[in-house]
Amino acid sequence: MCGIAGFVSIAPRSGDAATLARMAEAIRHRGPDDLGFYNDTWAHLAQRRLSIIDVQGGHQPMTNETGSLWITFNGEIYNHAALRPALERAGHRYQTRSDTETILHAFEEHGTECLRLFQGMFAFAIWDAPRSRLFCARDRLGIKPFYYYWDGRLFAFASEIKALLEHPAISPALDEDLLPEVLAFGYTSGDGTLLRNIQKLMPGHRLVLDTAGDPELTIERYWDVPQGGIVEDLDPRDWIAETRRRLEHSVEMQLMSDVPLGVFLSGGVDSSAIAALAQHAVSHPVQTFAVGYSEAQFSELNHARRVARALGTKHREVTIGIDDFFGALPRLIWQEDEPIAWPSSVSLYFVSKLAAEHVKVVLTGEGSDELFAGYERYRWQRLNQRWARAYAIVPEPLRRWVQDQTATSPLLSAGLRRKLRHTPLGRDLGFESLFLQNFYCAFDAGARCEDYMRHWNARPEDSPLARTLYADQKTYLVELLMKQDQMSMAASIESRVPFLDHTLVEFAARIPDGLKIRGRAQKYILKEAVRDLLPRDIIYRRKMGFPTPLRQWLLDPRAEPLYAALRSRDGLLAAYLDRGEVEALIDRHRAGREDATDRIWRLMNLQVWGDLFLTGRRDLWSSAAAPEKVAARA
Repeated sequence: MCGIAGFVSIAPRSGDAATLARMAEAIRHRGPDDLGFYNDTWAHLAQRRLSIIDVQGGHQPMTNETGSLWITFNGEIYNHAALRPALERAGHRYQTRSDTETILHAFEEHGTECLRLFQGMFAFAIWDAPRSRLFCARDRLGIKPFYYYWDGRLFAFASEIKALLEHPAISPALDEDLLPEVLAFGYTSGDGTLLRNIQKLMPGHRLVLDTAGDPELTIERYWDVPQGGIVEDLDPRDWIAETRRRLEHSVEMQLMSDVPLGVFLSGGVDSSAIAALAQHAVSHPVQTFAVGYSEAQFSELNHARRVARALGTKHREVTIGIDDFFGALPRLIWQEDEPIAWPSSVSLYFVSKLAAEHVKVVLTGEGSDELFAGYERYRWQRLNQRWARAYAIVPEPLRRWVQDQTATSPLLSAGLRRKLRHTPLGRDLGFESLFLQNFYCAFDAGARCEDYMRHWNARPEDSPLARTLYADQKTYLVELLMKQDQMSMAASIESRVPFLDHTLVEFAARIPDGLKIRGRAQKYILKEAVRDLLPRDIIYRRKMGFPTPLRQWLLDPRAEPLYAALRSRDGLLAAYLDRGEVEALIDRHRAGREDATDRIWRLMNLQVWGDLFLTGRRDLWSSAAAPEKVAARA
């Protein structure tokens, strides 16, 4: 796990080495163990290293035997040792035990097709000096980030946007076209970012910049989730057994490390399954880490402790409260480079901070819900679709009247209105309204759903569930993984996601829908696959989804600095918001007439983000550093 940065200048200029050094310094937290640079006339590569594999010999940027290729790499190639013998037989000479060197030799041997050999998480850039060509790639699911800037004369890349902004040719400017999507979903799901001309290399894509002659940038997809919903003639017991076997293999493979390793444990079935399989694979107690809140009704710490006792892990936990949360928020918005979509990002930082005191690597349960249909919204969408087909016979004017009443009637409580708004009674009956705007959007008026719908529409022959899982894997999951990466790396710790080994993802896409959702049971096949490993009440307890007591915290006077920022006439949103409407929204929330938590959260995050990156008011938040000490307990 590392931080990478670099650029290729079509017109070299003095000061490039100093610029590269500033870019690397901006992501020091990603790799505090080592620092390396490569500079020639055209290309400049930097690397901040968190040493995990071949601690002594894995210095980067790394070169091949002839010095013609140079690589800066972030991630882990879990099967690198298995690939090495064939590469050595082909004549490649290794100087280290590092997986980085395997990428170099595989690229020498197979060119850009080398990506098909790798099992792991990665984002890297290889400079081919003799050909004046840069080759970049991002792993299949988007576990590792890769941002870039290209204006026809300068190509710059980095693990985080803040490193790109250290280049004097790159200035931050808001991409207004993406504001509706960020207000609705909390994130951008395509290749754009909120900063104009700064883009993401999308998961499963590779990029080639050829600077010989007229500069040419080419991006293409090298992998995609295979077609879903394919019913194979297998007994359900065979599907379950194969799920278990593949998950065991992925966990064992991702335990690869030359430094101490642990597991994030929430007490849900996903992280508990990872912890159980990890504990079975080693001969010593696995270290597990959990986070919870002072408000017990929102905390899963009791469940995590129960799992830890059952498995015999060495367990530690941290409890955070409102002061920890609001105190850390501005700094973590800076770390994430864009507004924070979900409050759980803050909690993830604190558990990462705790884990970093004891280990350098953690395994997590991220990705399971998108593979095996774990979110409640998937089951509710099935029910809503059935109700919508029946409700469609009601004349549209009457449906409109009912919809208006569910939104505004004083005869209904705020809680009941909120629930009805999630049913066909409170919404239009199309997929975008009934699913996307219903379950994803804080602001649904004018919400941009094009990127999600492009993936949904790409596979019309699949089942509705398979199409939804595919679209979520291409959009929602990518943002979750960015959160996982940025928050763990803010604490200088590597996080791994065994559920997202690409061979397991390919297998999960073939599992029949009826083994993912069976009656009221979601993730049915996963629960059956691990039921001998965990207490029954852990496997079958209702999913909490790591809630945060944000609604209550936004009613607390200690949230006032964020409200003050939102009201500022000098903030980013002043030009886009009706101040009266914002005040009315806040008043309705504080009076309990409406739960506006999601919308207030979106607006506050955007405003603070604007102060940090665009308006020149970063000093407003200079004292709001994340607390270094919270209530940790072994």
